[in-house]
Amino acid sequence: MAGDIPATTGESKRNSDMHEIICPHCSKAFKIDEAGYADILKQVRDGEFEQALHERLELAEQDKRNAVELARARVAAELQQAAAAKDAQIQGLKAQLDAGEVARRLAVAEALGALEKERDALAHQLAQARRDQAAAAQLSEAQRLAELQKAAAAKDAEIQGLKSGLERAALEKQLAEKALKDKYETQLKDRDDAIERLRDMKARLSTKMLGETLEQHCETEFNRLRATAFPRAYFEKDNDAKTGSKGDYIFRDADEAGTEIVSIMFEMKNEDDRTATKNRNEDFLKELDKDRNEKGCEYAVLVSLLEPEHELYNTGIVDVGHRYPKMYVVRPQFFIPIITLLRNAAMNALKYKTELALVKAQNIDITKFESELETFKAAFARNYELAAGHFQKAIAEIDKSIDHLQKTKDALLGTDRNLRLANDKAQDVTIKKLTRGNPTMAGKFAELKGKVGGGEA
Repeated sequence: MAGDIPATTGESKRNSDMHEIICPHCSKAFKIDEAGYADILKQVRDGEFEQALHERLELAEQDKRNAVELARARVAAELQQAAAAKDAQIQGLKAQLDAGEVARRLAVAEALGALEKERDALAHQLAQARRDQAAAAQLSEAQRLAELQKAAAAKDAEIQGLKSGLERAALEKQLAEKALKDKYETQLKDRDDAIERLRDMKARLSTKMLGETLEQHCETEFNRLRATAFPRAYFEKDNDAKTGSKGDYIFRDADEAGTEIVSIMFEMKNEDDRTATKNRNEDFLKELDKDRNEKGCEYAVLVSLLEPEHELYNTGIVDVGHRYPKMYVVRPQFFIPIITLLRNAAMNALKYKTELALVKAQNIDITKFESELETFKAAFARNYELAAGHFQKAIAEIDKSIDHLQKTKDALLGTDRNLRLANDKAQDVTIKKLTRGNPTMAGKFAELKGKVGGGEA
């Protein structure tokens, strides 16, 4: 106003650094400096990012649980079918074995009966020949001997034929047992391969690239979606080593007006990037944080294949913000999702950034801004605590799923061992073991064996 006392030079300079803003709710004016404005902008952006990150993590965990349940159901069904088929095969083999033993026993009995009849006939002929020796003197001793030798040769031929039949039956039985064993071993190998694929999927989640480096894989995946998903994005190798070190890739995206939305410093580590002193993901975080700060990037992401058996890094996107702010560790399959997640969260925050910039341009005073700011901070802290609680619950559910998968794996291994023991017992079945504790059957087989031995003699 014209009647006001002019401000001093120092006061005019301080007022020039302040910006007047009108509250959109109460229409009251308040002042804020550049530092306060930047702090408000950072809190708004971080809040939107944490909320979007939480939603994306929940979707990713749900997809993972669905995939694990589907794979577990498929393997259980396959193992159940294999067990049923194996039981049927074992029963069939036992039936074949019993049928073969009965047929062989009948064949031996028939052969022995025929031999005994032949023996009795020969004995009768010999006695008749002796009784008729006086009446048939003209029959020479040589002719009688020739006839007896001919009869004995015929008997030997019959015995030899029976032996050949028994050997052929035994060979057919061995071939059938070998074919069944080979088939079962093939089925077991298929089950082992399926279990191994599940183990590999759980440990690596299909992150092993063949014939290409990790950097080439990530660059190819990004360029495949650049034209449709990231038309104004910059994603190139970090070739600036003026500060003494550099990252692998820098990602920057901007809106149509050229305002930067998000910036990410990427570091890629393959399994062959390990050294004697650096072989864990944690060993590379400090250098990555340094590169991020020197190149002015907001976020830092380590894309790593190190520690392939580490359960933490195999579960999804890992936030290591407790060590270094705004830093994440992911497997290669989460390379595109982490870019999309950070970019979308930043775009949501950009809307509030634009609104604050519009309010800043109006240059209006704020008298009750501090109380409104404290209310906003309290509400923001409350929302952050709720989001953190849901995040911890999600982590606990992931741990339960991992324990359940471990129990399922142990059950599958136990089923495999039981099937292998059942096969060993089936292969170990013999006549002696079948008649153990059954004196009637043991006596029958002993009598049959004695008759066979007496006939050959």
